Amino acid sequence: MENTGWVMPTHIIAGAGIVINKKEEVLLVKTHNAGWVFPGGQVEVGENVIDAVKREIMEETGIDIEVGEVFCISSNTGKYPGYHGVKEIPTKIMLDFICRAKGGTPRPSDENSESKYVAKAKALDFIQAPAIIERYKAYLEYTGRPVYMEYITNPSFELKLKRLI
Repeated sequence: MENTGWVMPTHIIAGAGIVINKKEEVLLVKTHNAGWVFPGGQVEVGENVIDAVKREIMEETGIDIEVGEVFCISSNTGKYPGYHGVKEIPTKIMLDFICRAKGGTPRPSDENSESKYVAKAKALDFIQAPAIIERYKAYLEYTGRPVYMEYITNPSFELKLKRLI
């Protein structure tokens, strides 16, 4: 077989959730490096994205959730230096879900110093990372059709595409 220089693409898949409690407040976590965000993380090998969202939110906050519909799909297509022997971090695909809290009390974890519920309208007073702001706005604007976004976060945030799908 001829080597054409083509390389099998590698992507990181992540899932996150806007977790809503009975008071219609949303769950935020204060991370050590990105400030306040809504919880989520990478899908592990052999794991599906819904199970990953449930696991990540439980690990980060102690909240048990029910995962609902996707409101945002986004791609961070920037090229970033790798670590642990990886030369370059691949494109990251994020799926953001609307979730309902089933039980638990917000608590900190190894990944964050605090987790708490805040009023939906006040969440943007806490969130500072531009990509998280755009993804939270997609939640606030959600009317039944998910949005797709492409952006880069380094050296600075640039929203390259935003459209309903």
